[in-house]
Amino acid sequence: MRKTMLLMAVCLWIYACSSVKSTQEAINKGNYDEAIKLSVKKLVSNKFKEKNQPYVVMLQDAFIKATSRDLSKIDFLRRDSNPENLEEIFNVYNGLKRRQEKIRPLLPLKIISTGRNAVFNFNNYDEDIIAAKNDLSEYLYVRAKSVFDSRNKQDYRAAYKEFEYIDKINPNYKDVRNLMNECHQIGTDFVFVSLENKTDKVIPTRLEDDLLNFEAYHLNDFWTVYHNEMQPRLKYDYTLELLFRDIIISPEHIYEKEFVKERQIKDGFKYAVDANGNVKKDSLGNKIKVDKFITARCNFYRFTQSKSVQVVGQVRYFDNASKQLLESFPLQSEFIFEHTYATSDGDRRALEDSFINLLALRAVPFPSNEQMIYDVGKDVKQKLKSIISRNRIRN
Repeated sequence: MRKTMLLMAVCLWIYACSSVKSTQEAINKGNYDEAIKLSVKKLVSNKFKEKNQPYVVMLQDAFIKATSRDLSKIDFLRRDSNPENLEEIFNVYNGLKRRQEKIRPLLPLKIISTGRNAVFNFNNYDEDIIAAKNDLSEYLYVRAKSVFDSRNKQDYRAAYKEFEYIDKINPNYKDVRNLMNECHQIGTDFVFVSLENKTDKVIPTRLEDDLLNFEAYHLNDFWTVYHNEMQPRLKYDYTLELLFRDIIISPEHIYEKEFVKERQIKDGFKYAVDANGNVKKDSLGNKIKVDKFITARCNFYRFTQSKSVQVVGQVRYFDNASKQLLESFPLQSEFIFEHTYATSDGDRRALEDSFINLLALRAVPFPSNEQMIYDVGKDVKQKLKSIISRNRIRN
């Protein structure tokens, strides 16, 4: 018991030393916020604990150095007079405030060796943050608004992100939300989806509706919208064409296969006899019975109805402005109708359960060509969705 307690004490001591060392190393390397994080974590649990005194001193040291470094950085960035620095100035001011708010709940923190409280000179950065926020918002606003002379959708998408950021740090700034909506509308790619049938088969109307129902595909994203019906006064940037080149439907086939099954089965009993043909008896004088086996034989006929359809086509992307084919992807799908049933002739006791189950089934009508084409459409939809998901028109 004593050895266990001693071992635990040694482990705790080593851990404590290691934690103090890690915190001091963070300060030495200039990772002041990491040192503050480690110190605060220790002091939150018990700031009055004598063993936690090193963290009070290190927290004070790290805070002074971090604050001095950040204020010097802000001074340098302001002297540089580069508007690109405005965001960093804003972020550094926010970091100064967050650092103080992290420490404030722990105060006062007493340094036992001196009998005095650790010194943390907190500043009110609210006015600086507001000023930096407004300077940054105005700079980004002017820069983002300049794209409205552009015809490039990517420029509007970039502007949208800047307006979105402005609205995040400075909600409802000027007409930012209206400009966001405008950027979104202009920056969105509208894609018209069409189906072209160049086969000699009729594609069922319900299948065509299913294939072109892009709401069910869940492929629309923030910057790309698919329509299967043209909307008036809307300019479509791209056309996505599902082209069927060939639909091959096989003849209706019935395949037959015969099996001869034999099995030894129990068929009553008989009396055991000795070498002289006399019936054997047990110790009580009862005649001894033994199982009687016979060979059961059955002819089993399995029938398989089969019909298949294969669709061969392409998914093609067109740029409507240039009328050029951008990309083309092969699309191939197959659906096989198959139904199995069976008949038998002979003793069914020779058959396994899997054979017996087939005997309960009967032949069914073959699906029509229209139904076969509709059934293959389910797989076509999945492959079409996969092609579009992996090959977006514009990233």
